[in-house]
Amino acid sequence: MRLQMFALVVFVLPVTARADDPPKAPAPQKKARRVIETYTDPAKAGPDFALQGEYRGEKAGGQIIADGEGQFTLRLFTGGLPGDGWAGGSTFRFKARAHDNKIKFLGNGFEAVLDSGKLTVTRDGTATVLDRVERKSPTAGLEPPSGARVLFDGKSADLWKKGKVVEDNLLLSGCTSVEEFKDFTLHLEFRTPFMPKATGQGRGNSGVYLQGRYEVQILDSFGLDGKDNECGGIYQCGAPKVNMCFPPLSWQTYDIDFTAARYDESGKKTANAVVNVKHNGVLVQDRLSVKGCTGGSQREEAPTPGPIYLQDHGNPVVFRNIWLVEKK
Repeated sequence: MRLQMFALVVFVLPVTARADDPPKAPAPQKKARRVIETYTDPAKAGPDFALQGEYRGEKAGGQIIADGEGQFTLRLFTGGLPGDGWAGGSTFRFKARAHDNKIKFLGNGFEAVLDSGKLTVTRDGTATVLDRVERKSPTAGLEPPSGARVLFDGKSADLWKKGKVVEDNLLLSGCTSVEEFKDFTLHLEFRTPFMPKATGQGRGNSGVYLQGRYEVQILDSFGLDGKDNECGGIYQCGAPKVNMCFPPLSWQTYDIDFTAARYDESGKKTANAVVNVKHNGVLVQDRLSVKGCTGGSQREEAPTPGPIYLQDHGNPVVFRNIWLVEKK
């Protein structure tokens, strides 16, 4: 078939403004996009990164959170740190600014001074010294057992749709497993960036979607209370029993046991999906019954298997050592 080509000629006549025409309003200026400082290398993260972190002493723990531009929040725990001595209950919060690599927090009858890697907390004339610690998850580097499906070992992202290997051996968020699964246990390790000026959901945000339907939240929620939209939470469904989030740029682990929802022959759901989550070795979700798919996920509508999705939320969250064992 021969196609006929036609040329469309448009004549544009000049328009002359009349004297009584109202002046045109100036074109609105586009707002400059706010650039959030984001660090993935501790050596380049600046002086605030060296001060933030965890501090532990006899029957006491402290977390110092960087809020940007030399400002910090201190959270004090009685008994020890979350997952290591703290039994829950009241905590104390203070804010202060750093001067010459020192911080002095005051309030509620406390004086807490950070100097040279030691946090000295004084109350009623009694001083307790807390040393800086860098905790490691007991399951970090856990080897896959016999029969495990290794989804990422640092060598290739071939088992992930849109998978991208960065920093030579890490998997960047924003990819979906090629394979789909029903019931399984999953091990993965993740690292959130250091974003001291960001807050809330804009600070190291990602997520692990089980079957593409149920999100185990990833967030830099170090020092926060621990909600369903923070690290260790099942989004919109269940807050973690304890906030086990380590400081940003620390390697953290999820060990997840997942049992899929069940359906009868007519397609009616007879049992909710059930999730257990250990965050950095501590049980934070204990057989949580998930009533339905969580926000931003695939629909829950049939007993079909589904993929593992590592959410891209605009922050450079990276992963390593991902493996899965299917339950028979």
